[in-house]
Amino acid sequence: MIRLAIATLRRHRGAYAGTFVAALLAVALLAGGGLLLFSVLTAKPPADRFAATSAVVAGEREISLETVTTKHKKEGKTKVKRKVKTERLTGAGTLPVDLAGRIGAVPGVTGSVADYAFPVQATTGDGRPLRGADDAPVIGHGWASAVLTPYTMKNGNKPGAGEAVIDADLAARGHVAVGDELRVTTRTGARTVRVSGVAAPAGRDGLPAQGALFLADADVAAVSGLPGPTAVGIFGTADPARIRAAAGAADVLTGADRVRADLPGALPDYIGPISIFGFVIGITAFAAVFVLTGTVTLSVRQRLRELALLRAIGATPKQLRRILGLESVVLAAVAALPAAPLGALFAEVVAARFQTLGAVPAQFEVRANVPVLLLAAAAGVLVTFVAARIAGRRAVRIAPTQALVETATAPTGGLVVRVLAALVATAGAVAVLTFVPLDGPFGMGMSFISSALLLCAVAAAGPLLVRALTAVVARPFGLAGLVARAEYRRVSAVAVPLVLMFAINTVMLLNGALSSRLAGQEQAARQAPATAQVAGAGGLPLDAVRRLAAVPGVTGAAAQLPTRVIVAQGGKPEDYPAQGLLVTGTDAALDLGVVAGAYTADGFAASEALVRQYNWKVGDLVPLWLPDGQQQQLRLSMVYGRSRGFGDLVLPADLVAAHDPRGLVRTAGLRYTPGTDERIRAEFPGLRITPTLDAAPPGDASNQQGAWELMVVISLGFTAIAVVNTFAIAATARRREYADLRLIGATTPQLHRLAGAEAVVTVLVGLLLGAAVTGIVVGAFSVAQDGIFRVFVEPLTYAAMAGGVAALGLIAGFLPTRLMLRRRALASRV
Repeated sequence: MIRLAIATLRRHRGAYAGTFVAALLAVALLAGGGLLLFSVLTAKPPADRFAATSAVVAGEREISLETVTTKHKKEGKTKVKRKVKTERLTGAGTLPVDLAGRIGAVPGVTGSVADYAFPVQATTGDGRPLRGADDAPVIGHGWASAVLTPYTMKNGNKPGAGEAVIDADLAARGHVAVGDELRVTTRTGARTVRVSGVAAPAGRDGLPAQGALFLADADVAAVSGLPGPTAVGIFGTADPARIRAAAGAADVLTGADRVRADLPGALPDYIGPISIFGFVIGITAFAAVFVLTGTVTLSVRQRLRELALLRAIGATPKQLRRILGLESVVLAAVAALPAAPLGALFAEVVAARFQTLGAVPAQFEVRANVPVLLLAAAAGVLVTFVAARIAGRRAVRIAPTQALVETATAPTGGLVVRVLAALVATAGAVAVLTFVPLDGPFGMGMSFISSALLLCAVAAAGPLLVRALTAVVARPFGLAGLVARAEYRRVSAVAVPLVLMFAINTVMLLNGALSSRLAGQEQAARQAPATAQVAGAGGLPLDAVRRLAAVPGVTGAAAQLPTRVIVAQGGKPEDYPAQGLLVTGTDAALDLGVVAGAYTADGFAASEALVRQYNWKVGDLVPLWLPDGQQQQLRLSMVYGRSRGFGDLVLPADLVAAHDPRGLVRTAGLRYTPGTDERIRAEFPGLRITPTLDAAPPGDASNQQGAWELMVVISLGFTAIAVVNTFAIAATARRREYADLRLIGATTPQLHRLAGAEAVVTVLVGLLLGAAVTGIVVGAFSVAQDGIFRVFVEPLTYAAMAGGVAALGLIAGFLPTRLMLRRRALASRV
């Protein structure tokens, strides 16, 4: 049976080329997406700052909550189930000041060093920002903690009061020498320090992903604002159990886990990339399975006459299904061989583009993994096999007598199964669009899921939908219309990839554009009361904002200090973007679109979406976890509506600055009288003052839109190839039909017009179905965002997508037929 399957593949190489291409691309996409997700899930910090230690005691780096559920069973038995949910902090919890001394007294400990780690904004004397490799942040420490890596002096001396030592990599990048001055800004203020020396770890100039700046130990507390160390490095061979007893509730980390004691801001953040690459593999997997299934089904359909002939000579349906299954396995396995390196190349290109967009850390590397490639190949083989078996269940029931006629048609049937599958998929899409809050953080992902479900419904009910549409669309096209109406199953098989190409990509583009537009509009509305937006290089300390607000002529100020806050519901901690807010003056400089209540300096505010999600009411006392893991009970005093590009929570700025290691104001809206800007520039020469009308849209929103556009490019590339491939398979299957038309007198121009008209009918059907899916999803997403129903969010984008899909469909439908209609090509097959 295997030899027969291989012989069939060798004999019909041209007929199987389309399926081979589809399988190759599908496996390549699955392999590339799998490698990206595997690489980000297993990504490790690029260096261990505690490499010289035997263990590290660290403050809180994550919040873990445990829920306990009890189920009562028969005979008086109960089942207790415990679940622990964890959320990573964006800051670092601190340790008691005397902890290093207590641990140093543990038998076997030869030394213990307290590490005060905190982010700093450093600029050279001429105002140039100092950053590490790949724009890495600069982390401040006390000089005593240099031995934890260890750093050793290359030149100069250890820092004294008002001095600093920087790593050699920072010195080279910033062209800083011993004796130069640096401007160092932290949450406690800005100060000038003199560079007393340059240090480096053994064998290198600095650590990847972070620059190091060491201050005198006596200066650390005042500069960092930390109440205690963020970690304690331990030397020696003490019993870990004794260290844990001395450390109390703090974590004791050994081996490879020591790197977790580093400041979160000093390590690359892979939380965002996990969701990005998860979405990438979701899109590619759906498109790959969708297209591969359709291609295999179409290739089986074009072999109906051959299957009928095998039935006529005694082959049983079971034998035919086995042959089709074996052929598909062999074909997909052969396609998987070149697909693996192609998938690795795809992963590298996608990762590089995401790094350029800033959506993925610059240190991210795609890691080759044989099991992932094998799983992708196995998935491609499995999908191809299942598709061939499903397609073969109906095809092999063909009557043996059809081998004697010129045209073989598949048995009808399966209508009930198709309708049921379409109804289930449609019900799922309606449920997602109706009950899932599309205006929340998962709105874009849910819109993709609803699109996928509707596309599955279109694929299941494709012949029925196409039959109804061609009855209307095909009427003006004469003979071509009659052929399309008679061969509605073939039209369906070719039109469905067009539906996929148009609907998936248009939904992502339009919904992404709508989200970015609404974020920009809300930012403009928030900032409208302010005269200008003021920002400093890297951020401003709160005391600088207060001095700004005190400049004569300034009548109002609203400073925003970005942070992250953890909220829990049902024992599950969730991390949300938030803002620390400082409001001064008599005139408002920020309009959040207040829905209920009023902002108070001792409470907090939340967005409408978050209040709805957690069922909060104004006046409720809510536990919140701040970036350093400290829990605060704050009362909800205000609900606001303009949260896009801003955050879901607003807390007092002083509270955030005290618990966020960065603690700097990103931007401050100022309201002032004419001429005040000149006084501000004179008193604060390093500030950037931008009139509110000229303020740029949120950077996060533009990066997100860039990421969506890259996903669209990935999807468009694959679906475009799938469309061309499907049309080519369909054209190849009609070689005998065109040859017969030529024999009864049809001219080549007539056949060209026939093929062109049929391509137009197919494209129209595909665009109508695609527009229906797009309209449903985009309309529901739009209503969820701001209550306005939109279908053509961006008419030019919509028209470009429709025109591009139509042009590709027409070219793909006409060109293969034109090539096949050459006299010599047809004559060889008559």
